[in-house]
Amino acid sequence: MRHEVIVGVERRRRWREDEKLSILEKVGLNGATVSDVARCHDITRQHIYQWRQELRRKGVLPRTSETVFLPLPSPSGSEQSRDRQPLEIEVVLGNGRKLRCASDLPLERVQQLIRAVEAA
Repeated sequence: MRHEVIVGVERRRRWREDEKLSILEKVGLNGATVSDVARCHDITRQHIYQWRQELRRKGVLPRTSETVFLPLPSPSGSEQSRDRQPLEIEVVLGNGRKLRCASDLPLERVQQLIRAVEAA
């Protein structure tokens, strides 16, 4: 384990708004979790949650009311051939419901289905 000895008065770090935004943008990139990003920047997870709330309140960080899709890398060697059925995807919604559909379904149709399932 690593230990640090701090001599004198411990000072709080001050983060500029652009630094906070830069850190917040790293959450979700390449599968990075809040914990991963916090650990990388030597801050607590709570900092990230508080910064999100603060910057949304100020209008700097937009609230996302629309469905957001993140690109996923395709599994290696799983190219679909003509005689194979399209892969199925599963979308877990915020309300805990799950939606399963074909992976080749147009994005607009998937968004319509999500709205319908969330409204039900």
